[in-house]
Amino acid sequence: MLFVLPMIACLISGGARANWEYDGTYVRDGYYQDDGRRFIILIRGGISYGIAKMKNDVGTLGADYYSDNGVIFPCAGDGCSSYDYLGTGNIGTLPINEKFKSVSFTGGAAIGWVLPWTPQWRFQVDWDYISESEYNASPLFKGDLPLKGGNTSILNWESGSVQSTITTNVLTTMAIRDFYDGWEKPLRKFIPYAGFGLGYADSDTVLNLSDSYGDLSGYWDLQQFGDVDEHGLVHFYSAKKSSSNLAGVLTAGMSYGVSESFFLDFGFRFIYIPQIKWALSNADGSHMRDWFHAENIIYSNFLFGFRWEF
Repeated sequence: MLFVLPMIACLISGGARANWEYDGTYVRDGYYQDDGRRFIILIRGGISYGIAKMKNDVGTLGADYYSDNGVIFPCAGDGCSSYDYLGTGNIGTLPINEKFKSVSFTGGAAIGWVLPWTPQWRFQVDWDYISESEYNASPLFKGDLPLKGGNTSILNWESGSVQSTITTNVLTTMAIRDFYDGWEKPLRKFIPYAGFGLGYADSDTVLNLSDSYGDLSGYWDLQQFGDVDEHGLVHFYSAKKSSSNLAGVLTAGMSYGVSESFFLDFGFRFIYIPQIKWALSNADGSHMRDWFHAENIIYSNFLFGFRWEF
């Protein structure tokens, strides 16, 4: 990293360019008119706060529920007939117990151009990286579970615990307007800006599910997603899944001109991603089952950066 510091010092301290050093056109008597176009490089980092609603993706996963001296449990097979039959329920109907809320590091970079003859506008290709954050819930599913065909119509049920992580990369094309009067950006002053963009988000999740409440191990179609011990308890495999979506970005902030080519950047970026999924996986990853997802994710990024315009 030490070799970067002299480069930055040179970029900050470099003198103003002569007209002939910028792109533009010659007009009468050899006079050169700068058209205002610039090439942009930007790096930034900061804090990201993410929020989202969580939805159950289990689908149809039913079991017969029984009671033994007040202890309620799912059961299958002839060995259950001696207990009090309550009815059949589907945990795919249960709501998620915890919302997604996370705080993590975010960083990114951009390259772009200040438009000729309209220097208040710049277009950029931006990359944002939102580092690993956690989503944990115990229980994962919790709520009223309707039962059919038995002696009880509804149960208050809890099922599963999760420890999971998520990382996200976002690539967007941005249009940004700098708000100032005149042809040249003012120096030693704050210049407000606002912009919007559309792009692509790729999110990687890791799901670690545990059967903390003892009901999931009774489903034969879940046993392929883990190892079954001598007590019949399923120890689920750690499962990875990638989700790809369109992403929308709004940005606003202020830049401060240290020199004609170097600016400090203080900004906010609001990133919207429609959906990110978590899934179970078998041992070799050849078969997966969606388990839950985050819906309408909003990342609020608070950023500080450096921008060079050449």
